[in-house]
Amino acid sequence: MDERAFWVVAPGQGEIRTMPPRPPSAGDVVVCTLASGISRGTEALVFQGRVPQSQYEEMRCPFQDGAFPGPVKYGYASVGVRDDDVRVFCLHPHQDRYRVPADATVPVPDDVPDRRAVLAANMETAVNALWDAGPRVGDRIAVVGGGVVGCLFAALAGQIPGTRVELVDINPARAAIARRLGVGFASPDTAARDADIVVHASGVSAGLATALDLAGFEALVLELSWYGNTLVPAPLGEAFHSRRLTLRSSQVGAVATSRRARRSHRDRMTLALDLLRNPIFDCVVNGESRFEDLPSTMKRLAADPGETLCHVVLYN
Repeated sequence: MDERAFWVVAPGQGEIRTMPPRPPSAGDVVVCTLASGISRGTEALVFQGRVPQSQYEEMRCPFQDGAFPGPVKYGYASVGVRDDDVRVFCLHPHQDRYRVPADATVPVPDDVPDRRAVLAANMETAVNALWDAGPRVGDRIAVVGGGVVGCLFAALAGQIPGTRVELVDINPARAAIARRLGVGFASPDTAARDADIVVHASGVSAGLATALDLAGFEALVLELSWYGNTLVPAPLGEAFHSRRLTLRSSQVGAVATSRRARRSHRDRMTLALDLLRNPIFDCVVNGESRFEDLPSTMKRLAADPGETLCHVVLYN
């Protein structure tokens, strides 16, 4: 059977392409897709052709076809049913049917619905960031940026006994999301200072400035945002040195240093799916459209996402 996939054919332009299936190999399975998730920050940069040339290889996703800036088939949040009737998650681009090695798929727990399961890649990023940040009992934690990863990190950190977690965002509508996730909310102007750990996930330089401002003496500022080819000013004057701050990158491509010797990528993904058993994460999934509409959907989300956090693509 022919397969259909979403391709970015030029900056700001996408289309559904039909193609023959990949030749079979030993150990392959066929997955029929039920739903996929749009990782809005990264995929918007890919859709707009904003991947810097120096990162073309680093930014390749599993089972990507084509190359940056395009045409390219990109994405990494697919939930489907294998040909042995097992429901699985796979780091695969938006496609209605595909053949992959069996070990590229991870079973989805029965009590995790398809819509929530598409969060697995973002949850994996949040888990890795938590391992990088190393929060302790009673820590004061600020999360700047109430996007999907920021929300997931805040929710996980908020379950550590004694922590005070505050989600910081310029959008007051994020306050309702924070309440559902069991954490506090503040605007940049009202957020508590002197944090032990600040996680930045807003994707804009103003958010990074806020993160540095909220950090207390010798605190950690963990940078989760990826800016593509945008140059980002950072206020490393002011109190950055006198407060002896640490600014550290966290990226999901490698398992966090603190766990790398004892956890594989598959272990981390299995944990992410297990954490998604909790229905509180349903509040992060608030957009939905059909696979056939992806070209127009991606254009709209890249231009103005509005209140959308995780957008789910549904397949027939």
